[in-house]
Amino acid sequence: MSKICEITGKKVMTGNNVSHSNIKTKRRFQPNFQTKKFFIPETGEWIVLRVSANGLRTINKKGISAALKEAYAKGYFKI
Repeated sequence: MSKICEITGKKVMTGNNVSHSNIKTKRRFQPNFQTKKFFIPETGEWIVLRVSANGLRTINKKGISAALKEAYAKGYFKI
């Protein structure tokens, strides 16, 4: 399963670990993913989404239907 949020499109970022002596080594910043089950009242069904914490806040703000429509339009969510 890819590490991309299905609502916001957040992905893994890369950066550096920096030691005390300023030696830099590559590292990865993982998104804060949660697997959640959501009920869609328009269709009467449950769906399971892998969303970031920011994606959960987006769903709480806009509602699940509007967030899914937006994510589908941007190409983050496939039906």
